[in-house]
Amino acid sequence: MRADFDPGTTGSGDFYRLLTAVVVPRPIAWVSTLSADGVANLAPHSFYTVASTEPPVVQFTSVGAKDTLRNVLATGEFVVNLAAEDQFAAVNDTATDFPPGLGEFAAVGIAPEPSATVAPPRVAGSPVAIECGLHDTVVVGNCTVVFGRVRHVAVAVEALDEGGRPVLGRLRPLSRLGGDEWGATSVVHDRRRIRYEEWRGGRRTDG
Repeated sequence: MRADFDPGTTGSGDFYRLLTAVVVPRPIAWVSTLSADGVANLAPHSFYTVASTEPPVVQFTSVGAKDTLRNVLATGEFVVNLAAEDQFAAVNDTATDFPPGLGEFAAVGIAPEPSATVAPPRVAGSPVAIECGLHDTVVVGNCTVVFGRVRHVAVAVEALDEGGRPVLGRLRPLSRLGGDEWGATSVVHDRRRIRYEEWRGGRRTDG
């Protein structure tokens, strides 16, 4: 038996909470921007993913018109910082609705560092920073999907293995769940994809 939810008869707020409770876990884009007046803004956005690999493009969604969106439209640049587990309190604090003239870096006490290819600063303590130029935006209902062309990726050396590959256990990314819940990486399953030739040959691994 299942409970059914109709977006046509369920209130928009209730349906939003339903979607964010079942589309889980969601990676967090901790987006840093600069306003037209040079104020450094930092805010988490949990509707975030890769849009394209060639060219490299990432995307996040602004629910409503927030400072992040206004700054991206004004300057054409932003940085997606990876939100790590030990930054949980700071990430949550930057979701506070500070007035536009008060930047989260200063208000929350987060150390910035210069970016390599864009004007907005990176979060100094974040293990990964993805520097982007605005590729495009698409308005969908009450949201705006922001596509960023990746110009540069900076990864903390201590988060890389000997071959230069990022290690999940060293990145320790936060994720968003439903309501006020947040997720941490606890159990990781490691299994390669199976080629059809192997499947057909009966070499599929059960489990």
